[in-house]
Amino acid sequence: MSPGTGTVGFLGLGAMGLPMAANLAGAGFDVVAWNRGRPALEAAAAAGCRTADSPEQVAAAAPVVLTMLPDLPQVIEVLDGPGGLRSGWPVMDTLVVMGTVSPIAVRALAGKLLPHGVTVVDAPVSGGVTGARDATLSIMAGGPAEAVTRIRPYLEAMGSTVRRLGDTGAGSLAKACNQLVVAGTLVALAEAVLLGERGGLEPAALLDVLSGGLASSEVLAQKRHHLAEGDFTPSGPARYLHKDLGFVLDSADDEGVSLPLSTTVAGLYAAVEAQRLGDLDNSVVLRLLRDGSPHSPAHPHSPDHPTKD
Repeated sequence: MSPGTGTVGFLGLGAMGLPMAANLAGAGFDVVAWNRGRPALEAAAAAGCRTADSPEQVAAAAPVVLTMLPDLPQVIEVLDGPGGLRSGWPVMDTLVVMGTVSPIAVRALAGKLLPHGVTVVDAPVSGGVTGARDATLSIMAGGPAEAVTRIRPYLEAMGSTVRRLGDTGAGSLAKACNQLVVAGTLVALAEAVLLGERGGLEPAALLDVLSGGLASSEVLAQKRHHLAEGDFTPSGPARYLHKDLGFVLDSADDEGVSLPLSTTVAGLYAAVEAQRLGDLDNSVVLRLLRDGSPHSPAHPHSPDHPTKD
């Protein structure tokens, strides 16, 4: 398959999915898209996508179907809905899960779909809405080498970095590692702002200094405004990071690895969620620390820890 040819399905046209589907259409691919809400479908049509009334119509039209849904339960719901796997998928032979999901659960899903003739590739992304819009996402793929090679033109239309990390589940494990670093960096920045302002430093000035030295990072660049101004209007909701940290801890359990920082950070985001701040930006952990809110590290078996799929 050469770039700009082929039909590809796309399920899930949210803040990330819509620009990703638009970039596929802009690269010349025949994109068949579906979303629960009509406004996103209309926007996709305006960007050059064909639209479908159901996931089944997408799977009937495209051998490769990409999903950009919040978590694996939503993917499974779409797959196993009316006329889903129970009735077979007439055309689809490759499912590409691009949302952030459990590495353990996506491997299990791959095992369930293989007898139906469907290969699962997990290809989560990093780069946020900006990366989705600008087609500069970092895409971490896991799956059979042949399958990843076959879908690479689609991935390269949406991202500037595309890498196969291993078999199915490897992409999601890499994304869990990414989220570990993002969350840990956010907490470190929030603590630095708290410490500095208690000592009389202006948060904006402090963050400017940090951004000019070794403490600089993409997290700081994207979250500087939120932390400096205390404006937690969401660019990435905290509840998603809370979910992702659950995957980190589940994977650590599965691999027999102790991750003390991840456990502590997950506890903070569990407290954010418990205080109903999860719809705010993930930098809202600064508000939690400013309020001196009590928290305890999330434990894999505690009620605050997201369960495995």
